[in-house]
Amino acid sequence: MNVHHYIACDLRSNDPRWLRGASSYWKSRMKKPLHQFASVGWMVCVGMLLATSSRVVALDNGLALTPPMGWNSWNKFGCNVSEDLIKSAADAMVSTGMKDAGYRYVIIDDCWQVSRDSAGNIVADPKRFPSGIKALADYVHAKGLKFGIYSCAGTNTCAGRPGSRGHESQDAIQYAAWGVDYLKYDWCNHGNESARVAYGTMRDALKQAGRPMVFSICEWGTSKPWLWAGNVGNLWRTTGDIHDCWDCKEQYWTGWTRILDQQNGLESFAGPGHWNDPDMLEVGNGGMSTTEYKSHFTLWCILAAPLIAGNDLRNMPLEIKDILTNRELIAIDQDTLGKQGRRLRKNEHQEIWVKPLKDGSRAVALLNRGTSEEKITVAWEELGYPDGLSISVRDLWAKNNLGKFIGRFSASVPSHGVVAVKVSP
Repeated sequence: MNVHHYIACDLRSNDPRWLRGASSYWKSRMKKPLHQFASVGWMVCVGMLLATSSRVVALDNGLALTPPMGWNSWNKFGCNVSEDLIKSAADAMVSTGMKDAGYRYVIIDDCWQVSRDSAGNIVADPKRFPSGIKALADYVHAKGLKFGIYSCAGTNTCAGRPGSRGHESQDAIQYAAWGVDYLKYDWCNHGNESARVAYGTMRDALKQAGRPMVFSICEWGTSKPWLWAGNVGNLWRTTGDIHDCWDCKEQYWTGWTRILDQQNGLESFAGPGHWNDPDMLEVGNGGMSTTEYKSHFTLWCILAAPLIAGNDLRNMPLEIKDILTNRELIAIDQDTLGKQGRRLRKNEHQEIWVKPLKDGSRAVALLNRGTSEEKITVAWEELGYPDGLSISVRDLWAKNNLGKFIGRFSASVPSHGVVAVKVSP
């Protein structure tokens, strides 16, 4: 039931007199036969209102209406970050054409901070960031880009640097003064505090600071944030950390195909301003083949995932740049309908993933997890189209029109590869 369909049901109300009145009404009506209720909707609304003891604060920052695109330092550089690295990454984002392709955020991850001063203000490493964070943000902004930073909901970050617990408002004000546009907020050393409370505290602090910042929740999906974070963050991690491999697993990180498996079924929780985040891209970091990186990038676009590159932008081979700047696939990720794709079918090594688009077409990925080339077929009826319809198909990697097909489309897909098409009736 959508409670907003009922005039009497307003969950935004926080008037205790109204709630007491509703309670009295409920008690009096419970003495009557059930059929005397004027509306089942009214019954449900009253129950929901009585269960709502405080006002729900919605995340209304107007940001990330399509999945954020940018670059983050962690996957390639870890703690080896510096002012020069971030500046050169911003330079490369412009010179390589990534900015023109839609990438905007330059995000410094953990290890930029070293301590707090006597007033409790967070202090950047003076050796690695001699000009300070404000000057670094100004440099990034001068490139026509946006600047992101990292902190943690715990007392210390995952790398043991000062976290934001107990300093949320102070840090948010500092970030705003520096010109921060994006905050990635991690989940180490948080004690017994619940994720929902911790992230809600920082959400409110960011709002009070007065500068719009994309809020990226990074608690690794442990508390199923897709169930509660829609009014807390603009994106939330759904799994542990990604690793630069096709299919591997350790205690804290996994290969991208295992992360992909965990996204299926979460599609209903994503949309403009609030996205499932399967973690940053590993494209170009050296652990996989070009074919596997194409598959990785394609599926992240089908998932409407944030496209946060994690490679060395300064030294990209042409084939890696071509993957990251494929505008036709980026358009699929950034489609304003805001629908996350889902797995349509899985058959041993073969998978079909589909994403509905605003113009009524579908983006379809034929993924081959097997060790040899396989033919994969998708039928129009599986996509919700009439079987006899003649439909145009465009190859999003070859960037050419394949013609019109009736009933189905088939393609030979290489091992660990993908064929990505746009199907337009």
